[in-house]
Order: sequence, then structure tokens, then C-alpha cells
Amino acid sequence: MSELDDLRQAVAELTARVQVLEDHLAITQLVARYGPAVDSGSSDAAAVLWTDDGVFEAPPYAVWTGHDEIAGMVEGEGHQDLIHHGAGHVLTVPHVVVRGDEAEGWSYALNIRWDADAERFWVARVSANGWRWCRTPDGWRITHRVNRNLDGTEAPRAIFRGSAETS
Repeated sequence: MSELDDLRQAVAELTARVQVLEDHLAITQLVARYGPAVDSGSSDAAAVLWTDDGVFEAPPYAVWTGHDEIAGMVEGEGHQDLIHHGAGHVLTVPHVVVRGDEAEGWSYALNIRWDADAERFWVARVSANGWRWCRTPDGWRITHRVNRNLDGTEAPRAIFRGSAETS
């Protein structure tokens, strides 16, 4: 192999590595946008995080599909009541596995609420989250998010089991 071939190979390898880093960063930033979007009541900002046909499952509450339904969840009475009494959706940094133009990952989500009588916050819910993302012309978007309360049952643990088995 010539020096030029070695250089071309090194550049190609570095380009691929940088792409993976950029993908991880873009996906992490996408997840980080969720909490501020829903906690500010910005339904359009929350909905645009998903693909047009993206799905958000949050049993036992509901399954929302597409921008209109996800925006409707944010605009809905239950969510509006929650944020007007003080709440924060705090998502941890996800474990991300990128495979070309698709990715999957896992993270925790905490729902932290304000108790005005006690003048303190409390953790109302901790959940396991399974994510699927895809690269679109507008950047990475969520195709599917499953949010399951860590309530001692098998379903939320199964979400994390995939994380432990995937590199």
C-alpha cells in the first residue's frame, strides 16, 4: 500500500469515527430538548422531536402517534395541570447505539413535582425509556419512545436488558 493509500484509509476511518460522534451528540441533544419543551408547554417544539408518524408510548396513560397527537398530549388538561402546579421532566443521557441512519437507546426519565404546601420538590415517577431514532433530512428524530414506570414489574427491566446486552 502506498503512502497515499494509507492517508486515504486514515481519512476515511477518521471521517467515519467523526460521523458516529456527531450522530451521538445530535441524538443526545434531541433527547435533552424533550424536558424543556414539555415543561414550557411548547407543544410544537415537543412534537417536532418525532418523525411525522413517530410513536410515544407511556402506559398506562396512552399511546400518541404523530405530531398532532403528541402536541395534543402537551396541550391536554392533564399535562397542563401538571406543569402549572410545578413539574420537571428530567431525562438522563441515553445509551445510544447507532447503526447507519437508525439508532436505538435507553435512558431513565424522572418526573419531579413541586409540593407547594411542603415547599419542596419530590420525585413522582422514575421510568425506563426505550428509544428508536432515525436520520431525516431535518436531522435525527424519534421514531418510537416507550416510557415504562420502574414499578417492580418485568416490562421496564426488559427495556434496560437490551442496553446491557448491546454495545
